[in-house]
Amino acid sequence: MNTGLILVIFTCIVALAFDFINGFHDAANSIATIVSTRVLSPRLAVIWAACFNFIAAFLLGTAVAKTIGKGMIDLSIVTQYVVLAGLLGAIVWDLLTWWLSLPTSSSHALIGGYAGAAIARAAILHGWRTSFNVIIPNGWTKTIIFILVAPVMGVALGFIFMLITYWLFRRSAPRQVDTWFRKLQLLSAAAYSLGHGGNDAQKTMGIIAGALFTGGIISEYDLRHDWGAYHWPIILCAHAAIAAGTYFGGWRIVHTMGSKITKLRPVGGFCAEAAGAITLFGTALAGIPVSTTHTITGAIVGVGSTQRLSAVRWGVATRIVWAWVLTIPASALVAAGLFYLMRMLNPAA
Repeated sequence: MNTGLILVIFTCIVALAFDFINGFHDAANSIATIVSTRVLSPRLAVIWAACFNFIAAFLLGTAVAKTIGKGMIDLSIVTQYVVLAGLLGAIVWDLLTWWLSLPTSSSHALIGGYAGAAIARAAILHGWRTSFNVIIPNGWTKTIIFILVAPVMGVALGFIFMLITYWLFRRSAPRQVDTWFRKLQLLSAAAYSLGHGGNDAQKTMGIIAGALFTGGIISEYDLRHDWGAYHWPIILCAHAAIAAGTYFGGWRIVHTMGSKITKLRPVGGFCAEAAGAITLFGTALAGIPVSTTHTITGAIVGVGSTQRLSAVRWGVATRIVWAWVLTIPASALVAAGLFYLMRMLNPAA
């Protein structure tokens, strides 16, 4: 087995490790509401979410994966070391924010790390003045726009769904409403987990496809159209890894998402999850790599705002927003530093 193939295999393993950590880090997104409303125990909730994370492999296509794989970075600058440094940068940022109990975006950590490593290599080869030319503007424009749009959609839909629900059930007994929405929340949590798996696993699929391309295993035609014989193995491995990460879960972030932003009841949990699911379905099918964390946080804020603005703990929400803002540049800097280290150890990187 030659060194290049070993490096490709190692990069794919690291990509799946990131996917696992993504599920571990973002498990809170899938289960925080259903756990905080006590509809399911934490253990049953993660099993429920993990199953639907995996089922998403068969339902939501590969549009996001193609955006990540070919639509964000000039492939001529990408090597196995660029992909590897990008993945490691994202992993470091994910683990740091997990330790700090911050529900940041694994998705944006991944694209930030990927871009940071690519820019670092371009700077070494061609100088800093032209290094940002490796960025493909079209792919980044919609991603950057949806950093703002996705949580705003979550806020708006969560707020609207709660108002509609209050109006529809205004004459029903609170206990009866609570009973109904405990059952309905199983469906909304399943839908949100489908959106989470369909959006986030596809990002890792795109990175793996890029690694296979730079390793000469698939062609540029395969990358731009279909992945041939590698299509389903990539899809199933990525979804299995994120499902496994979700199963093992990140309970520190569950507490932040499920109780620190606002206090939720089953009706609020249902509306937040439904709002998040609709946003994620639409963006996954459109090929827009959004943050599931941003989306569900916005939806929870929207639900809490229907009670009164003071029901939302804005100090916690502000801390989360600052973590969002820092994610792409921070992960890019970490990945760039790691790429420089790899270059020092191996000038061919």
